[in-house]
Amino acid sequence: MPTQARHGRLRRRGAARAIIASVAIGLAVVLVSGASLAASAVWQLSSNLKPGVDISFSGAAAPPAVGPIQGPVNILLVGSDSGGGDVATFGKRGENLNDVTMLLHISPVSHSAIAVSFPRDMYVPISGCSHSAGTRKINEALTNGGLACAVSTVSALTGLNIGYAAQIEFQGVIGMSDAIGGVEVCVGKPIHDLQIGLRLSAGLHTLQGFDALQFLRSRHGINGGSDTSRISNQQLFLSALMRKVKSKDVLTNPITLYKLASAATQNMTLSNSLNHVDTMVSIAAALKDVSLSNMVFAQYPTGSTVVNGVGGLLPRKADAQVLMNAIAADRPVVVTGVGGGTIAGGNVVETPSATPTTPGATATPTTAPTSPPTTAPPTGAPVVLPRSITGQPAAEQTCSSGQTF
Repeated sequence: MPTQARHGRLRRRGAARAIIASVAIGLAVVLVSGASLAASAVWQLSSNLKPGVDISFSGAAAPPAVGPIQGPVNILLVGSDSGGGDVATFGKRGENLNDVTMLLHISPVSHSAIAVSFPRDMYVPISGCSHSAGTRKINEALTNGGLACAVSTVSALTGLNIGYAAQIEFQGVIGMSDAIGGVEVCVGKPIHDLQIGLRLSAGLHTLQGFDALQFLRSRHGINGGSDTSRISNQQLFLSALMRKVKSKDVLTNPITLYKLASAATQNMTLSNSLNHVDTMVSIAAALKDVSLSNMVFAQYPTGSTVVNGVGGLLPRKADAQVLMNAIAADRPVVVTGVGGGTIAGGNVVETPSATPTTPGATATPTTAPTSPPTTAPPTGAPVVLPRSITGQPAAEQTCSSGQTF
């Protein structure tokens, strides 16, 4: 089905949020593909790497030079809206905000992966940075101290050790969506976004390059029109992307793998702990073994608020703690909250979720409680999250619900 989108240079800050909205693509693709790259390609990728960033690595021991990691790792992925210095394409950028902040947990023990998105308008203490910023929106962490500041802020919020981090720029996502030949997404109701000139009819669309950007950046074209609704749309895209990345057509094509990894490494800044192809390959070996049903995208729960006359979001820490405890204990999770708040207002489920398969796991309930369960599930069993935590597993195909005004 044809895609109609207005092409041209991106001048508005909304474009920044859009392209960096799929920051997870950058590192996830590199990690998935790296283990299959030939030695010459690995050398070239190594030359692409920029100087690393000190995030005061204090997590588990670094992965071995050869072979998969032995235990779970937490990686912070942030997207900068700086434009990477490309003024001709993206215009002058007055700020350097992490408008996308995502924590990726990968485990070869539980054979699971969890990606947690943090809404950019959520108020949190900006901590452990070059100077004290107090309580501000989480997307100001980069401005107040770079990648290390974003890591310390998210670590303080979640209580989790974060040993690795990556920052991606605009062109990386464009290049990777092109390299993979596009991502097929489902549009349940037509999208007509007058602000960015995006029109998508109901049905399946294969999006890449600028068209993928337009889909990711659209806020006014999706039902709800909020940044949290846009995160649900982005998770839909990322789930579809991971289904394609893990398909045989991609994993057995060395040319595609190299293009994916090259586009990512040329447009990422990594922590010192991650700034080695050997390290990425070691983590890749674990991620490649995670089934799509055990790869979950979740959104940190929030509630609306007003701070100093400015609207924003406050973290719902009690509900979020259920998710953080599961990550800390390396437990698979089940998300039953529907993106966008309601089924009609968010993603329309096209196929049912596959039940996570974990050795020794018990049957998973089909509904989630509205508050944390009073009795902990058996060790190793999936943790069912509160409904306020929305998201989906990568195995689940969902459809974007548009608004046509």
